[in-house]
Amino acid sequence: MGHIDDIHAPDTGVSRRRILVSSLTAGFALSVQPVAASAIVTDAAGLEAGDVEIPVADGRIPGYRARPQGRGNLPVVIVIQEIFGIHAWIKDICRRLAKEGYLAVAPYLYSRQGDAMAYTDIKSLVEQVVSKVDDTVVLSDLDATVAWALKDGGDGGRVGVTGFCWGGRQTWLYTAHNPQVKAGVAWYGQMVRREGNTAPRHPVEVAAPLKGRVLGLYGELDKGIPLTQVDAMRAALQAAGDKGCEIVVYPGADHGFLADYRPTYNEAAARDAWARSLKWFRDKGV
Repeated sequence: MGHIDDIHAPDTGVSRRRILVSSLTAGFALSVQPVAASAIVTDAAGLEAGDVEIPVADGRIPGYRARPQGRGNLPVVIVIQEIFGIHAWIKDICRRLAKEGYLAVAPYLYSRQGDAMAYTDIKSLVEQVVSKVDDTVVLSDLDATVAWALKDGGDGGRVGVTGFCWGGRQTWLYTAHNPQVKAGVAWYGQMVRREGNTAPRHPVEVAAPLKGRVLGLYGELDKGIPLTQVDAMRAALQAAGDKGCEIVVYPGADHGFLADYRPTYNEAAARDAWARSLKWFRDKGV
């Protein structure tokens, strides 16, 4: 089996109009149990936080939104899920961003394939859900999420996107896709096509439209995303004449180093990378 965030097949023929998941499940995904004692819990004091419905091209998908209470004209950060879906950690990330003054919204991008939270093992999750997700539908859903966020009090001139693992790759692609996105922060997402991968595009193939807007955060020990991928992406960016993007590799850090609920959590790398991501958004006007 390929790396868990490297499975992105084109549409398999399942009707886009059949949205199977209409609400989010509480807690952590079953496939990430047991949850590490280092898991951080961010409260919702001073926030409007909870599940929402987002209109998309073929219906409505669930999502999670957190924002400062009673404020409008907010900078927006679209949060793109890990392979495990919108579970407790992704919701916590939204609340962390809201505490920094952002309207943060995470759309559930597997809504047509099933509930990632219910799977107890990654192999089944990849085979039965993730491998069936269509990148073109993901981009459409993200466009719809941006439009929804702007109606929810977001500022269309200050839109950013961030994503983790599966969502890290999507962050590169979406920042290239939508010029309205002023900045992206991609956490340990695949950048190069691997053998057997059938996805239509990878980040190295969309370097030209990025216009210096993406910060990539990676771990030195990540076996699924070796440093050769980092080198290839840096070379693609340089060849595109775009030196404004930045990729940071953390020594001694593994895949998922920000995920405080997992054994790969690296507190030192996580603290630096989180502060760096917030500065990146602000420096880019988000």
